[in-house]
Amino acid sequence: MGQQKYKIYINGTPLFLTTPAAARDLGLQADKSTYVTPWLGKKKLLRQYIDLLEKNRNVQAVVLYSDALEELWAAFRDCFDILEAAGGFVRNSKGELLVFFRRGSWDMPKGKIDPGETPEQAALREVQEETGLSKLTLGNFLTHTYHTYQLKGERILKVTWWYDMTTEETSVVPQTEEDIEEIRWVEPKSWLAASPVVYGNIKDVIEAGLKSSRSDA
Repeated sequence: MGQQKYKIYINGTPLFLTTPAAARDLGLQADKSTYVTPWLGKKKLLRQYIDLLEKNRNVQAVVLYSDALEELWAAFRDCFDILEAAGGFVRNSKGELLVFFRRGSWDMPKGKIDPGETPEQAALREVQEETGLSKLTLGNFLTHTYHTYQLKGERILKVTWWYDMTTEETSVVPQTEEDIEEIRWVEPKSWLAASPVVYGNIKDVIEAGLKSSRSDA
C-alpha cells in the first residue's frame, strides 16, 4: 500500500494532502479556520491554498484529498523548488534526546544534503558538525518532514530525511556559527509534555521516534 497522506508545514500551519479515507481519519471538521476540500486536478486550487497559508496565520489546517494522491503530490511539488536535507533523532545510553535552541525555537540537528551524498551520510555529517559528537550509530529511517519557505522570491519545499541515531557520548559542542545558542539532553516524552517552543515538524519527528522506540521494545 502506498503513502496515505503528506503533511506539509506552510508558515507553521499544516497542509494535508491525503486520500479520502485518510482525510476522514484525520477527524478535522471544516469551519472558519479549517478547510477540507477535494482536489479535482487543478493546480490553481493548490496555489490558492498556498497563498492563503503564506499570508494568513489564523488558519488552523487545510486538508486536500484525492483518490489520485500521487498526482496531487506531484502537482504540489511542481509549485516549488525542492531542497533535500537530512537529520538525526539522537539518543544517548540513558534514552535522552539531543535538542538545541536556535533562532527562537528548539530544534534537532539537520542540514542540506550535499551533491554525491546519500541521505544517511548527510544525516551523520550534519549531526557531527552541529553537535561535536563523533561516535554515532545510525539506526532506522524514521520519517520525512516537509515545510516551505521563500528565498529570494522563490518558493522552496524542504524535504528532510530523519534517522534514528544513538551515541555513548554525552559531551556536546554546539556549532555557534549555525546560531545554536543552547544544546541539551532531555527526556523526550516529558519534555514535549512541558510544551516547549518547537516547530511542528520537529514535534512530529520526536513523536515518530518515540513510536519507533515502543515498537522496538
